[in-house]
Amino acid sequence: MRVTSPRKQRKSLYQDPLHRRYKRFSASIAPKLKASHNTNSLPVRTGDTVRIMRGDRKGFEGKIVQVDRKNYRIFVEGVSREKVDGTTMPLPIHPSKVMIINLNLDDKWRREILKRKEISEKKKVTEEKILKETKPSPARRKQKKQRRKEKQQ
Repeated sequence: MRVTSPRKQRKSLYQDPLHRRYKRFSASIAPKLKASHNTNSLPVRTGDTVRIMRGDRKGFEGKIVQVDRKNYRIFVEGVSREKVDGTTMPLPIHPSKVMIINLNLDDKWRREILKRKEISEKKKVTEEKILKETKPSPARRKQKKQRRKEKQQ
């Protein structure tokens, strides 16, 4: 069931369990990877190499060091801020503001997810082709309407 109320969406954003938050951690994939994996986005993981697409650090590339599912933030290697007392702290980034450049495929579950997505994307493309081929042209639709009117009279 899909929730449309903004209030309920916000509530689920803050109260969803971690396995549901995982889906919200998806980031777009670099065009090279899109072509090879047949998918537009994937949830980010530690070990993925990402490029920051928004904010002060735009264009910076680095590996994901940590994923904070509680606060919906990721931490990228080398992206930090110096505090007044001189210590450095990692800068939290929202996963939608990055693009995945290189995937960490060490995990067999992630490889299986990619395979599943590839199959479903190919299936969608073939279904769209079939629909386009079987869909009657506007001229054919007009002819059908005229025939119906003639039959009714």
